[in-house]
Amino acid sequence: MPLQNRVDPFGAVHAVAMRGMFTGNRGVIHDPATRTLLIRRWTTRAWIVCTLAHPRGDRREVMGRNAATGGPGWTELFFLDEVTALAAGHRPCFYCRRAQASDFAARFGHALGITSPRAGDIDGHLHGERLAAGAVRSEFAAEAVADLPEGAMVSIDGMPHALWENRLLPWTFSGYGAPRSMDGLQGQAIALITPPTTCAVLEQGYRPVWHPGAGS
Repeated sequence: MPLQNRVDPFGAVHAVAMRGMFTGNRGVIHDPATRTLLIRRWTTRAWIVCTLAHPRGDRREVMGRNAATGGPGWTELFFLDEVTALAAGHRPCFYCRRAQASDFAARFGHALGITSPRAGDIDGHLHGERLAAGAVRSEFAAEAVADLPEGAMVSIDGMPHALWENRLLPWTFSGYGAPRSMDGLQGQAIALITPPTTCAVLEQGYRPVWHPGAGS
């Protein structure tokens, strides 16, 4: 049976077989004895997205006891791609993805007018905008979708879609569906999924990693 460790764009955690392109964490949120999630869904505001391969080549037992002390260490979560992870409110890890994290931070600082922002500054802004942490988004007009940056995700009648080359890609755990036009959205319930702060970073030119099937 799959472990409950796969994250959707809304930030909810599911048990599905597909693993995705990236891992990440929100602290320790599992019981290593049963390899099941606890009630809490984060223990830190530092929600990060990491490479699947550890820089030192370390191997882990997923949702097991991986700390040197014999404790759980942290709970491995998995994302279809970086676009999904950003929508869920995560940001690049400064340890295993330093170049991407530094780029994200620089564009974050430029967007918000913060000189030399630190990881804590980013986490503080993002945490209040994370849907999985209780944030609420208002619905907006269909014509406003075209103003969002590429890589942002929206909910259309409850279904997540990513903006890609002026089109919308329906999201699933296994990849993206066929591109659809932004025309004909009137009358549908539309809301932003990706945190507004992350959208501002995307507007500044940050380029997240897409699943290879995007747009095919």
